[in-house]
Amino acid sequence: MPDDHFGERVAERYDESSADMFDPAVVDPIVDFLADLASDGAALELGVGTGRIALPLAQRGIRVHGIDLSEAMVAKLREKPGGDEIPVAIGDFATTRVEGTFSLAYLVFNTINNLTTQDAQVACFENVASHLGPGGCFVIEVGVPGRGPLSVFALGDTHVGVDERDAASQRLVSHHFMLVDGRWERRSIPFRYVWPSELDLMARLAGMSLRERWSGWKREPFTSNSTKHVSVWEKEI
Repeated sequence: MPDDHFGERVAERYDESSADMFDPAVVDPIVDFLADLASDGAALELGVGTGRIALPLAQRGIRVHGIDLSEAMVAKLREKPGGDEIPVAIGDFATTRVEGTFSLAYLVFNTINNLTTQDAQVACFENVASHLGPGGCFVIEVGVPGRGPLSVFALGDTHVGVDERDAASQRLVSHHFMLVDGRWERRSIPFRYVWPSELDLMARLAGMSLRERWSGWKREPFTSNSTKHVSVWEKEI
């Protein structure tokens, strides 16, 4: 079982610290994209968290189920209107099974990188494939790996974020420096970054093939200058 880096202290202020990600201008295109793929089927969110995407997607009439390692994050989901209506299994989304067959599974906001080994990421694709019906889709939103050992991804008055990368191991550590009650706190979270072509191979191993790839949820073209991608793999019939 992987370590839970989203315990009660993080969950307590997660929505506030990520407030820009909850803006309707950010959320609505994601929900539009996912609802279109789900059609009249059910959706499975891996790393459902506090429900940033699951809740508005459920409000569109999509039956949403979730998997998440953090009981504290799911407790915050339960506090929100409609949050107690979304079934959530507590566990590692690379291996945890839930009942039912889904037309859509998805991982957003770099969450695939929370799996810190290649084996775990491969297992995630295999787990998703076992949940999808024929023709079902798996969607991942994740950054394109940056260059160099260090990069700043956030620079504000109360939050500074620095990514530390090791090219040999594909290990990524995100360091968050946050001003809390007048004092700076540091939180470091380990990840494993992954290339688009590597994800495509993982999908093939799990019986899925690339259907489309974009640089954003509004289907902007993916190019060599894109800093992230939204990829859709389809389970073979």
